[in-house]
Amino acid sequence: MKLKTIAVNGVFAALYIAVTYFIQPFGFSNIQFRLSEMFNHLVVFNKKYIFGIVLGVFLANLFFSPMVAYDLIFGVGQTIISLLITIVTTKFIKAIIPRMIINTIVFTISMFLIAIELKLAFGLPFPITYLTTAIGEFLVMTIGIPLMYYLNKRIKFDKLI
Repeated sequence: MKLKTIAVNGVFAALYIAVTYFIQPFGFSNIQFRLSEMFNHLVVFNKKYIFGIVLGVFLANLFFSPMVAYDLIFGVGQTIISLLITIVTTKFIKAIIPRMIINTIVFTISMFLIAIELKLAFGLPFPITYLTTAIGEFLVMTIGIPLMYYLNKRIKFDKLI
């Protein structure tokens, strides 16, 4: 891996951690609004961002999660699975917005893993927890579509890495 790829992924991992830190009360409960999840859209610009996103999730969960062991398995696992599904399913789609829509759907559906985590960690009821975490993920990822789209116009995520 090139040094530039490592450095850019490090920057985005740090951004993920910083944003997660500032929204901690809303990032680890049954009603999640983790704004840093918008960075998941980076993978639609270039699949190499998977490393920075996963590292950011891992470190944020390690340092800030009240249920570290569960979050390191379920949270990181959900991120890896969702990003890989997005990479595979968007391989033949050229337009960025449809890619981000697919990414949003994949992450929203996969929140069942986080609902299982919260059931195991805190005994929360699965159906309600899945609904609330999926809604939160859907909202954050949907808000992230225009934000990341317009940031890309300026930053050129696909060329950055």
